[in-house]
Parts: sequence; C-alpha cells; structure tokens
Amino acid sequence: MRTMLVCGRCARFVGLGLKVKVAGLFAGIGGLERGLASAGHEPSLLCEIWEPARAVLAARMPGVPCERDVRDLKSLPKEVELITGGFPCQDLSQAGRTLGIGGARSGLVGEIFRLLDRRRVPWVVLENVSFMLQLDKGSGMRTLVEAFEERGYRWAYRVVNSLSFLPQRRERVLFVATTTDVDPASVVLTDEAVPSVRPTNLDAYAHGFYWTEGLRGLGWAPDSIPTLKNGSTVGIASPPAILLPSGDVITPDIRDAERLQGFPENWTRPAEQVTRASLRWSLVGNAVTVSVAAWLGKRLARPGKYDAGRDGALPENGRWPTAARYDGNGRHAVRINSYPKWEARPVLTQFLRHDGKPLSARATRGFLSRTERAKLRFADGFQDRLREHLLRMDALEHAKFAVAAE
Repeated sequence: MRTMLVCGRCARFVGLGLKVKVAGLFAGIGGLERGLASAGHEPSLLCEIWEPARAVLAARMPGVPCERDVRDLKSLPKEVELITGGFPCQDLSQAGRTLGIGGARSGLVGEIFRLLDRRRVPWVVLENVSFMLQLDKGSGMRTLVEAFEERGYRWAYRVVNSLSFLPQRRERVLFVATTTDVDPASVVLTDEAVPSVRPTNLDAYAHGFYWTEGLRGLGWAPDSIPTLKNGSTVGIASPPAILLPSGDVITPDIRDAERLQGFPENWTRPAEQVTRASLRWSLVGNAVTVSVAAWLGKRLARPGKYDAGRDGALPENGRWPTAARYDGNGRHAVRINSYPKWEARPVLTQFLRHDGKPLSARATRGFLSRTERAKLRFADGFQDRLREHLLRMDALEHAKFAVAAE
C-alpha cells in the first residue's frame, strides 16, 4: 500500500524508497546527517554555533549551507521535509518553567517549535540523552510531547544503544514525530534484536571503564567501551580507559574514538585549524552515533510494521518509559529493548587500529585509591591488574627520570 506524504508542492511515496531533504539543527559534527545521508536523505541546511564543529562541517559537507545560530533562522528552505536536532536536555526544563515551549526564548528546543509554527515540516527527528525521560520528574518530556500533539503530530520514541552496531555502550533517545499518514512507530519501534553481550573475562577480552570514576560508578563495559563523553569545553579530554587482556591499561586514540562513533578516522581533524587538538574529544563525545542514524534513515525510507501488541500503560509516577508512542488518540508505553539490530563486529582488541596511550601512573594511582575506598564490587583480579600496571608505569617514569638526570 502506498502512503502519500505531501510537502508544499511535492508529493512522495513513503515505503517505496522515500528520500527527504533535511535541515540539521544543532548539527554538531554531522553524525545524524551523515547517517541519514547514507540512506539517501540529503542535507539541505545545517545550523551549528560552535566554531570547532563548524570547521568540521565546512570540510566534510562543503556543499551544504551552514547557519550559525538557530535563533536567527527566520524560516527553513521550502524543500525541507525533515528537521533533525540534538538539543541540550536542560532546555526541556527551561521550557516547562516559562511561558510555554513555543515561547520565543523558552530554550533552544523552543526554536524548533517556532520554526514549525512558521511551516509545519512533516517530519522531525530529535536525539538526546536518556536523562530527558526523567528530567523534572518527567515534566520536561511531557511538555515536549504536548507541544507536538498541539501541532497535530503523532510521535514515537525509543532508547537506542549504540552497542547494537559498534563496541560502544551508549544509550540515547531517538524521538520521531510526523504529520503524515505514516505511523512513526513503524519507523523507530519495529526492529528488535537479541544482543550478544560478552561476559566479563579479563583474560579473553578488553574491558572499558572510566578511570575518572571509581567511588560510585565505573562504567564497566566488557569487550566495549562506556559512553564517550564530551570532556571539557576548555579542551580537557575525558577518554575512557581500556584494560587489555595483556594487563596494559590504555586510553584510545582519537581516531579510534571517531570510529567508535561510526565516523571515518580523522573526521574531526579540521577542527584543529581553529582550536586545540584535545577539543576533538568533545566533538566526538557530543556527536550522534552515525550507525544509529543510518539505521533510522533506512527505516524512514522503508517503514516496518508496528505490532500493537507491544502497547502497554504509561507509568503513573511521572517518569517516562524507555519507549512510548502517541497514535493520535492516546499515549502508550511500548515493550521493546534498546537494540534494534545486533551487527557482527570484531572483538575490541581487533577493532582498535591505533596504539592507545598508556594510562599514566598518576591517573592509575588516583583511580586505585578511589576503588579502595569504594563500596563497589569489581571483577576478580581487576584491581590487581591495575596495581601491576601502576608498577610498570612507575618503573618507566623512574627510568625516564634517571636518563634525564645523566
């Protein structure tokens, strides 16, 4: 059955290879847009205010106009049929405490609705951290969905884990809204796979963790890394650590970090023309995983068939479930996991192409000190391997000092 989508003067058929024109707001380094483009959806406009990210977009998507500030956008090009954006989740809280999410200064998310009020673009895709589901006890998310419903949109969202595609454990909310006859649940809530997560085995696999933690959390990730973070806006990188089966502890090379987000290596190198190289970690940590966006783009082009048997009741405690939808008549929680696919991938030690940087003696010592005060449980032998790494790093530093003193 053909479902018609009408946008301005043009009509297209969804389900038969739909390819739409995209306006990428809050584009960052173009993760959403690159992933969607791999499925045939063409970026028509980008908008990004941070200069290092703009340098990347200019180099990697040179033919696409890039506006600086979304607040200065009067309207979107007529050919745009899909708005994408990954706005700060705090904007939901701000919007909920002001005159309304459509207000002119109700946070950056309000700018999306300002543009939609100028022209009701038929598709919207938003990406954000999963914390948005519990922010302000759910009131921010409620404000968001009410704003879409008031404008005649149906919506569906889901927490998706990048581990479905790559060895990075990273959960993000994908929110899809539309005014077309296509059910947004058929885009984001039809694919589900059984993950094949490796067990903890220090002798067989590499294990990612955050060396900056150790008291209340660890971010433990067998044969993968924990979520890449954005680091510091002044350029202090915050890469995870990786305990290798050899017992060495490293932090990954930035080129492998880019690949762990689905980008080609050196995707962010153009940023070094305008800022310090360490800020590339912030660019990568803030990005949308390209592989996730590519999966979504394929489903936008060819929607699946949603099984209404997955529907359930929304919780009454104000917190939103990990997946839900609005069908035009009511809201439903959805029973589905965070793995739309499970793509084959090499073990992490084989995925990494570049030598990592050994975790310094100072960083290792500080991390170990925290773990020894913590009440957390650690894998058997984990702390012992960290102590052995510390001994090697201390010996290396003493040897370097001795050579320098000669």
